[in-house]
Amino acid sequence: MDFSVREPLAERMRPRCIEEFVGQEHLLAPGKILWRFFQKGEFPSIILWGPAGSGKTTLARLIVKHCNGQFVCFSAVTSGVQEIRRVADEAERMWKTKSLPSWLFIDEIHRLNKAQQDVLLPYVETGLFRLIGATTENPSFEINTPLLSRVHVIILRPLSRENLLTIMERALSDKERGLGLYPVEITEDAKELLIQWSGGDGRRLLNTLEAVVLTTSPDPKKGFRLIDREAVKDTMQKPVIRYDRSGDQHYDLISALHKSIRGSDPDAALYWLSRMLEAGEDPLYIMRRIIQVACEDVGLADPFALVEAVSAFRAYEIMGSPEGDLAIAHAVVYLSLAPKSNSVYKAFGKSRSFAAQTGSFPVPLHLRNAPTDLMKKLGFGKDYKYPHNYPDGWVPESYMPQGWEDTTFYNPTDRGWEGKWSRILSERRKRVKAILNQLRKGDPDASVSSKP
Repeated sequence: MDFSVREPLAERMRPRCIEEFVGQEHLLAPGKILWRFFQKGEFPSIILWGPAGSGKTTLARLIVKHCNGQFVCFSAVTSGVQEIRRVADEAERMWKTKSLPSWLFIDEIHRLNKAQQDVLLPYVETGLFRLIGATTENPSFEINTPLLSRVHVIILRPLSRENLLTIMERALSDKERGLGLYPVEITEDAKELLIQWSGGDGRRLLNTLEAVVLTTSPDPKKGFRLIDREAVKDTMQKPVIRYDRSGDQHYDLISALHKSIRGSDPDAALYWLSRMLEAGEDPLYIMRRIIQVACEDVGLADPFALVEAVSAFRAYEIMGSPEGDLAIAHAVVYLSLAPKSNSVYKAFGKSRSFAAQTGSFPVPLHLRNAPTDLMKKLGFGKDYKYPHNYPDGWVPESYMPQGWEDTTFYNPTDRGWEGKWSRILSERRKRVKAILNQLRKGDPDASVSSKP
């Protein structure tokens, strides 16, 4: 059997019926959405959204085959509006002459421009042809809202370990389409490595398996090809990391890093950091998020967290990769272990919202600047109490606009550096509130205008 002139193993092993399909149990198990569609024999226009090698193209072909329709492939990269209209004319002809429904399959549908997506709208809406789009990108960002409202989005998941093992064993045993005519013995750790490095991608698994088998010579004594972990490593060289610096992986991984630090898990934080660095993410982008974490999640529970983050940013600027990567790791671990507080983050959000609603309130006279005699005569700065002239270095009075003296935004936690000031702030607020209540009652003893 000459494999050099045949289709790749992944193409040869493509399922011929839905019973052969492996994976996506959340869609195809009895009672699930695609199972119900297959049972009914009717499918709406759909967009299959999932990672590479999860079965999008295979599902599209099986759907059309199940519905006895005409399968038309369209290239989102090389075709244009005229091609879409020709497909529509052909679909109309096939329906009128043969009562045969047409299915337009568009792989990487997110690559269609706005004009092409708009041209699809009337045909999809009238049902002249059913659309099956396949994409690895989030349709919410890549597909126009009018088109998105006319299709069902079906989300596919990476293939599980059990799915990949099933696919591998089928390929090794299938003598017609697979590698069954090649006697192979593959060790368990070699299987695990293939599964691990495939990253849930069935196509990648089969392509690598085929390369390993075809490049391994049979043992002349045993008569079969022994595939061990070293053979897999030698063929694969380095696992391909699934990552798109402008897509969902970019945002998902930085979110995982942020949440791991927030959750005080340095191990997970280092893992997600390493994933991003290995995939080629810009380290300075990562550092900007780490600085944000220091401000947002560590806050004043440990003021030195921000110092550490900014220092790591500067250290990386000086050293670059790979030496500077360690400075980033330092910051990640420090922030993971630091006590956490988002009190300032929440307080600032509340104050910004309040300021947006009360921006026309006048500044109280005693807080206004008085650089001229006229301004002093008008009462600017009158009765302002200079805190440094008081024993404790502060004055128990409000600095908020009139009528809002009791308003507070910042509620510190009792953790870390912030915690030791929480009680002091609470006492200050109580004293200010007590004096304000006395002043409102006209109590002259409430005045604090005299110096100590």
